[in-house]
Amino acid sequence: MSLSPFISKDHIAQLNRTLGQQISKDYAALLGDNESLLVVVTLKGAMIFGSDLIREITVPMELDFVRLASYGSGTKSSGAVRFLKDMEASPEGRHILVLDEIVDSGRTLSFLNEHLKAFSPKSVRLCSLLSKPSRREVEVKLDYLGTEIEDKFVVGYGLDFGEKYRNLPDICILD
Repeated sequence: MSLSPFISKDHIAQLNRTLGQQISKDYAALLGDNESLLVVVTLKGAMIFGSDLIREITVPMELDFVRLASYGSGTKSSGAVRFLKDMEASPEGRHILVLDEIVDSGRTLSFLNEHLKAFSPKSVRLCSLLSKPSRREVEVKLDYLGTEIEDKFVVGYGLDFGEKYRNLPDICILD
């Protein structure tokens, strides 16, 4: 297997700045006095994206995590979504922003979106750094998106192959 450069760390940083500005603007108009945004980061993949993006968000916020799995050790989704860790904060009556690193089949983010909506939040918005629309099996409406990519298996910046490559600063295509 080989790695080919795809999205540089500088380009990723620019995407995060742009997303952070738009998210901050939107939620500044939405949040009431003494209200904070509940940012939910999907583990493990969106950990790095989430840590960089939240530093670009200027509205009051709280942070929580979920861990879902649908891949195992392969390069194709298994189709079955499993909850490995749920949130600690209550989503009830909150404005929630979910951060995911990539939307592929759409199953994982759709599953999480429906799960959160069952708790009667004020709003649930979805944000992903990357999206592969050609791979979509379940339609997911992304409120915030860094960029669309073609159907390539990518690693780095939190994205992995069998738990490897998450630490790469750039996003690379795994050939």
